Amino acid sequence: MEESRSVSELLIAWGRGAPAALEQLTPRVYHELHKLARAYLRRGRPTQSLQPTALINEAYLRLLDQRQPIEWENRAHFFGIAARLMRMVLVDHARTRQAAKRGGDAAAVTLDDCMAVSPGPAPGVLEINEALDRLAAVDERKAKVIEMRYFGGMDREEVAFALGLTVATVKQDLRLGEAWLRRFLAGQTP
Repeated sequence: MEESRSVSELLIAWGRGAPAALEQLTPRVYHELHKLARAYLRRGRPTQSLQPTALINEAYLRLLDQRQPIEWENRAHFFGIAARLMRMVLVDHARTRQAAKRGGDAAAVTLDDCMAVSPGPAPGVLEINEALDRLAAVDERKAKVIEMRYFGGMDREEVAFALGLTVATVKQDLRLGEAWLRRFLAGQTP
């Protein structure tokens, strides 16, 4: 809890323009981001060329390159945004690879080992991105919950705190959102 509060305080200070806060913050969040990226990429295809360090570095650069400083609320808010940025990096990487190979292998990214989203091969990052975008058009909150849980590696309690929801609501959103994604990825457009 102390570490979480310290990270939140550093994020707020950084958002207010204190460069020293970023220097103290980086080593504290880098290890956790690396662990999330490693676990996430491990679920991809063996031909995946993106390394966890490259994924984190690209996401971090995008985070630092914001035109407007982000007003951080807390640690969970930071990891939610980091999750979105990692998703965007993976989508860009998959699109680049696909364009280079004229429709060849896009990196596979599954939502979770226990979540069989389609009966065939694991969906690629582009398919998951499209599915999440479509879900967001129908129910933005469920899409955010899934993104924070699977791309951000946040547990249900952290997602609930970050979005101001109850844990029960997060569990329900995950269950319903995952069902929607399974149907969409199986070609049964909900």
